[in-house]
Amino acid sequence: MGQNNHTSLHGFILLGFSDHPKLEMVLSGVVTLFYFITWVGNTAIILASLLDSHLHTPMYFFLRNLSFLDLCFTTSIIPQMLVNLWGPDKTISYVGCVTQLYVYMWLGSTECLLLAVMSYDRFTAICKPLHYLVIMNPHLCLKMIITVWSISLAVSVLLCTLTLNLPRCGNNLLDHFLCELPAMVKIACIDTTTVEMSVFALGIVIVLTPLGLILISYGYIAKAVLRIKSKEGQQKAINTCGSHLTVVSIFYGTIIYMYLQP
Repeated sequence: MGQNNHTSLHGFILLGFSDHPKLEMVLSGVVTLFYFITWVGNTAIILASLLDSHLHTPMYFFLRNLSFLDLCFTTSIIPQMLVNLWGPDKTISYVGCVTQLYVYMWLGSTECLLLAVMSYDRFTAICKPLHYLVIMNPHLCLKMIITVWSISLAVSVLLCTLTLNLPRCGNNLLDHFLCELPAMVKIACIDTTTVEMSVFALGIVIVLTPLGLILISYGYIAKAVLRIKSKEGQQKAINTCGSHLTVVSIFYGTIIYMYLQP
């Protein structure tokens, strides 16, 4: 108990890239640049979709939420990461680590579900264009967003609380650049099989179920696009879905590689 309290009071040490000081300098510049681009790009999307009345559609409502989510997601990671990259101090307070753990899990789960909701929006727009505005009415869109954020919060609270309750026996070295659930599980000093299986099972539900729904939606979208006779119509449909499909490929590819390995 005393050792756990000691860890709680003094926080954690994020090892990150500390073994490669020259790489840290390069990474800090690259990360700063991309963080600035992320802020400018997502802020521009949010402002444009709010100020232009022509963009007050379900597609841009979800896109606005995705941009806001990405701003929060990167801000929960990058500032602390830059602090650790810029100087010799690699520590993070216990409160800061716990906050980052919950927020990171919450926002990551939200993005998984939100991308699935956006794929349904695209499915409705292309496969049922005449009924699109009736089906994707503002009330339904708002309910979908609230449901996505609420389910993700519940998942975050459950998994992160399970992880934080694991005894660490004074271990406070995290082999990562952020306080992330797998890294926290690794420093536990007891058998973590039960927690790992719980995380893996919920990971399948949160990651693979939405991905399955996305793939089904795009299967129907592909069939609908092939039935369009004009090349212009096909190109318009592809352009409508292209950016979303790119985000899905990058995001889910990374998530599956990082978190769904036994």
